[in-house]
Amino acid sequence: MTARVRSPRIAVVDYGAGNLVSIDQALTSVGASVVIARDPTEIDDADALLVPGVGAAGPAMERLARHGLVDPIRDWIGAGRPYLGICLGLQLLFEGSDEDGATTLGVIPGRTVVLADAPTLPHIGWNQVERLRPHHMFAGIEPDADFYFVHSYAGAPAGPDAGAVTLANTTHGGTFVSAIARDNVIGVQFHPERSGRDGLRLLANVVDLVRTGGLTATPAATVAI
Repeated sequence: MTARVRSPRIAVVDYGAGNLVSIDQALTSVGASVVIARDPTEIDDADALLVPGVGAAGPAMERLARHGLVDPIRDWIGAGRPYLGICLGLQLLFEGSDEDGATTLGVIPGRTVVLADAPTLPHIGWNQVERLRPHHMFAGIEPDADFYFVHSYAGAPAGPDAGAVTLANTTHGGTFVSAIARDNVIGVQFHPERSGRDGLRLLANVVDLVRTGGLTATPAATVAI
């Protein structure tokens, strides 16, 4: 009899800024066990943490603070545990946002900035994600595949290792960072839960990374660059 592979338990943070139903359904369909986390106690036993989001950084940080989640999220990342940020959940990893001047989590050096030379704002619809290096998150997905975006701002990594953090770029007028990866932290500016087959494949790859320990880092490896 074949042993049953355990479904990784993924805590999806509910702070009033994400499409939780679609994310829950997508993760469940690719083999994850999902818990919707509204306070720190609900993330303790999870295998991975997913922070989704739409909207602005300031209100998002206020809601996270109100639910007592800011320090637990920082501690989670600092402990080398798997983190996936989607859209605003990626932007919050940086030090601050030019959208409203908010101070954000400060895990990745850099800021969230408005899309440069954009022909339209917000940037809504399908666009190519041009990978700069291999990563298992994109395994089995064609190079330069299209994913679905809804945003006007994007994170801009800074510092000497900014290039090492950047995993993929996308062009909408100017070029912006559409995916990042560093040790146990990954983030995408697009919405995989709304990106059809390739979006589901990406989430399945993330679940596989969590299951196999591929997104777990030693705490020393997570020090801000």
